[in-house]
Amino acid sequence: MNKKAIQDQLNSKILLLDGAMGTMLQAENLTAGDFGGEQFEGCNEYLSLTQPEIIQSIHEKYLAAGADIIETNTFGATSIVLEEYQISTIAYKLNKISAELAVKACEKYSNDEWPRYVAGSMGPTTKTLSVTGERLLIY
Repeated sequence: MNKKAIQDQLNSKILLLDGAMGTMLQAENLTAGDFGGEQFEGCNEYLSLTQPEIIQSIHEKYLAAGADIIETNTFGATSIVLEEYQISTIAYKLNKISAELAVKACEKYSNDEWPRYVAGSMGPTTKTLSVTGERLLIY
């Protein structure tokens, strides 16, 4: 399938974006084991590795509900946030896998008449940044 450029699609209709990944994950009532152990509990981005079928299912629920665009499971997948779980070194891997899961879901639901798109999700870090003089401080 040759997917229509998103700009062309925007010119023809209002595109709907999916909802909150975190809220959907909370509804799954996941345990520490689902996250890969207590040390990763709460790291929703890590679920792209430990529970890819759940992430895929959430993407597909939004697409089935009519979303045109789904966001990757990468809201907190920066090395700064992931360092809290001592997994900052796999930030690239988590982002890549999360994007691949979203693309796979879109491919399943897209067709020539109704293409679906993936948007990368990037939230704030969990640190406060402060610039003082020539130094950048991370709290």
